[in-house]
Amino acid sequence: MITYFVMGLRGFFILAAKIWSFICYIFRRQIRSIIQNQTVKYEIIPLSPLSKHRLSMLKRKTLVLDLDETLIHSHHDGVLRQTVKPGTPPDFVLKHCSFDFGSYTKDLAAISSDLSSIFILDNSPVAYKSYPDNAIPIDSWFCDARDTALLCLLPMLDALRFTNDVRSVLSRNLHLQRP
Repeated sequence: MITYFVMGLRGFFILAAKIWSFICYIFRRQIRSIIQNQTVKYEIIPLSPLSKHRLSMLKRKTLVLDLDETLIHSHHDGVLRQTVKPGTPPDFVLKHCSFDFGSYTKDLAAISSDLSSIFILDNSPVAYKSYPDNAIPIDSWFCDARDTALLCLLPMLDALRFTNDVRSVLSRNLHLQRP
């Protein structure tokens, strides 16, 4: 009888150890998933009175931010879906872009005639070929959670706040845009 009891107790501990291992595995996997997808939080530090004064004397800047393959990555899954009835007019048509020689270029002058206060962040040099002094080049992004290219631009974006002409800062990066 004791033998059966010991065997039963041993079986119970083996089963409990397997269940515990499985729970630990699930827990570690969930923690890893949370850590990988955790948002980056920054401490908000108020501007000094000197910085506020300097910013009040400067004009506001306009950032033209490319979305696809810079901020997001989209792809077509191959399934055709009818979302609107054929012939329905679009809600709006954005004409900052023009189709030239097989690619789209962005016309910054259509946004603002004052090119000293407008700049573009784009992964395609063709998109800003008419305005290289107003461009911040960036590598293409394809869903890499470890990519920090946008974070690395924070010092440059900060420098652009305090300049009267963005081209005075961005023209120094021309060597990054040209092969």
